[in-house]
Amino acid sequence: MEPAVLDEIQRIFRAARFISDLGIELESVGDGECVTTLDLKDRHLQQDGYVHAGVHATIADHTAGVAAATLLREHQMVLTVEFKINLLQAARGDRLICRAEVLKPGRRFSVVESQVFCVDGGEERLVSKMTATMAYVDV
Repeated sequence: MEPAVLDEIQRIFRAARFISDLGIELESVGDGECVTTLDLKDRHLQQDGYVHAGVHATIADHTAGVAAATLLREHQMVLTVEFKINLLQAARGDRLICRAEVLKPGRRFSVVESQVFCVDGGEERLVSKMTATMAYVDV
C-alpha cells in the first residue's frame, strides 16, 4: 500500500470524531480490506441491553469506507453513496469485530461488504452484514 494511502487512512480515523467518540479502533488494513474493533460499553446498547442498530451501521459503514479507501488514487476521498444492512441476530457481548472487503472495485465506485461479529465469552457470532456502495470523489 502506498504511503499516501496509509496516511489518508490514518487521517480518516483521527479526523472522524464520532468514530473515536464511539471507541472504534483500527485493527488491520490491506488492499481492499479493513478490520476494526469496538469494546462494548453501556452507551453502545439500546433499551433492552443489546447493541444498538446504529452502532452496527456505524462500525460497518466506517470499516467499509476504510476498505474502499485502501484503493484510493491520488487526490481522491471516499464517500458512502448507499448501504443496506441486515441485522441477523441480537448482539450482546464484550466487543464487536468488523471485517470489510471490497467485492467490486471500480474507478468511481466500489461495492464493499462488511460483516460484524459479536464476541461473547471468546466466541464470535455473525450479527450483522452490510453491503455498501462507496464513491471515489476527486478533491
